[in-house]
Amino acid sequence: MLRFVLFLALLLALFTGACMSRKFEAIPISLNDRVAPGDTYGDIRLLGALRLMDAEIDGLPLCGLSGLAWDEDEDLLYAVSDQGALFHLRPVFDERGYLTGARAVAAHPLRNAAGKPVRPPFDDAEGLTIRHGDNGIQGDTELLISFEMKPRVVRHSPTGQWRGEEPLPATLRNPRNYRNGNEALEAVTLDPRWGILTGSETPLRNDPDGLIRIFTGDGRFWLYPLGSAPGSALVAMEALPDGSLLTLERAFVSPLRPFAISLRRTRLPAPGKAARLRVADVAVFNSDQGWLLDNFEGLTRQRERRFFMISDDNCRALQTTLLVYFELLPAPPASDPR
Repeated sequence: MLRFVLFLALLLALFTGACMSRKFEAIPISLNDRVAPGDTYGDIRLLGALRLMDAEIDGLPLCGLSGLAWDEDEDLLYAVSDQGALFHLRPVFDERGYLTGARAVAAHPLRNAAGKPVRPPFDDAEGLTIRHGDNGIQGDTELLISFEMKPRVVRHSPTGQWRGEEPLPATLRNPRNYRNGNEALEAVTLDPRWGILTGSETPLRNDPDGLIRIFTGDGRFWLYPLGSAPGSALVAMEALPDGSLLTLERAFVSPLRPFAISLRRTRLPAPGKAARLRVADVAVFNSDQGWLLDNFEGLTRQRERRFFMISDDNCRALQTTLLVYFELLPAPPASDPR
């Protein structure tokens, strides 16, 4: 009997080890049975979706992916996890330009100023944007990562090395100004006019419900009204070359209720010249309307009007990591807000 128990234990250990060491795999999927790649939905054209299976890359678990950045010079898609890891992925496209696969290239732990891997509560990386990723020069990329729990924006190399912190307005540096430590700096982007922009996931503690302040580095801000869906939160944003801002919102109340993922768009006038931004829906995905959804939190522009977005599975077996590729259709003409 003892030998049998030991044999079962050995089998279990081998099975567990095999699961933990599963190779990276990206499986093409459909987000909706009624919508195929190339179809238009709202103001976007869907160009493919993948499910990224649980895997380990260079000893780091591929899960909890909450921020994306595209490096045009290196032809790489970077993803950060809320466990303090940075992944390099290379998307695969077919002859139509549709996303059909992805390859894992490398993974690195994010490191602190002392060169050590970040540990809780300093590892909760959420937002990601890129500097020098499209200047025609290889090797000079810098990644800017926003964090929750210990709110800050940190510069990292593509191998996770610490390069310093970005200055933040005093309002955002103080953890007491957030309604919850896990609702801090989810979204960060780099705007060609205003520099680093960042905003909290939910309104700050003393701000009205449904209204986010999107800050510049020097403390100026815009008032961004969240969507009307219950539980709406700002989880990512991407500054566009035309002066507009593409935002990603997640609306979640409980596992027993439908939830929504919204892509929205607004123009950014000079800070302080408008009481609140005018935000328009681009595409709203509802889980009770046939859409395969998860906790989408990451967004980045690849080139022209093409984008990736990714879901954070929270490293839980019942959730999935979904990578979606889409094209933003041209916006209608608008007057110059200046």
